[in-house]
Amino acid sequence: MSLARTKPLLLPIAALLVFELWIRLAHLQSDSLAPPSAVFAALVAALADLTIPIATRDTLLSAFAGLAIGSIVGLALGIAFGVSSALDRLMEVTIEAIRPIPSIALLPIALIALGFGYRMEIVIVAFACVWPMLILSRTAVRGVEPRLMEVSRALRLTPVQRVVKIIVPAALPRIFVAFRLSAGIALIVAVTVEIAINPLGLGAGIMLAQQALRPDLMLAYLVWIGAIGYALNVALVVVQRRLFGRAAVIGAGS
Repeated sequence: MSLARTKPLLLPIAALLVFELWIRLAHLQSDSLAPPSAVFAALVAALADLTIPIATRDTLLSAFAGLAIGSIVGLALGIAFGVSSALDRLMEVTIEAIRPIPSIALLPIALIALGFGYRMEIVIVAFACVWPMLILSRTAVRGVEPRLMEVSRALRLTPVQRVVKIIVPAALPRIFVAFRLSAGIALIVAVTVEIAINPLGLGAGIMLAQQALRPDLMLAYLVWIGAIGYALNVALVVVQRRLFGRAAVIGAGS
């Protein structure tokens, strides 16, 4: 591993060492803090007894299912609104009235309608993922080069052919950026729902560790969630660069 790649790790490693030393020297006894060494030991133990892997499976199942549903709905609406200015104006008030509603605020309704379990969590995650996909894909569609639209009209393409052959390929790099944003939101919302009310997954594991007065295990869950989020983003960035090359950088910077 080159020095350039290890530099970003120096600050967090130094911070962990200082924190470990401070806790040991201060002989700190806390229900909310634990030395990094104890957190690491708790993480290894929870991985070994499959507690964290099972919770990870439950959380990612809900997050990815909600992400898929929300992305499909948001993309379809974003393309429709981007293509049709009349439809966009017609739905503007409705969309802007619903969009600011926090997804977590729907928990009481979803709990009554769907009960505990995967379905409720998937619906909440899907609701949260719709909006970034809708807004950014609509912007991406409107940003398609006008000359491409002129070509589609010259070729007398039908509206569906225009979307499939011209609009979506041209807007795809920016649409993928919207998908990356939605993926992060999906993980955050899934864990939040589990912490708030749904007794499964990583969020529920955090609450159980807190109730058992296990700060080391509670922080181990948080570290693991951060690692999952980081790995997910890295994987999506790699896919984005492989698929779009230089267009990925341009799309991300737009």
